[in-house]
Amino acid sequence: MILSRVLPEAEEIVAYRMPGFQVGGSVVASYAAFSKQCGLYLLPGAIAEHAPEIAAAGLKATKTGITFSPRNPIPDDLVERLARSSLREAQN
Repeated sequence: MILSRVLPEAEEIVAYRMPGFQVGGSVVASYAAFSKQCGLYLLPGAIAEHAPEIAAAGLKATKTGITFSPRNPIPDDLVERLARSSLREAQN
């Protein structure tokens, strides 16, 4: 899994009924699958920092999440960049 590789120092948790990764008391990334979509949830700064890339990939984002379908997943390299950005935000 990409998140566990990019966030090796993170503790795997379940928060808000979603699996995720926590560093220093902050949930830096979590994910969920629903009947019609999937979601990746990060700290707000990570979403804002990569907003142009998210839009270019044809994905919808909120302040803290990106929704996608299995047919149009988030590109792996973007997941990595988002996770690293979320980690940086949590450490500041």
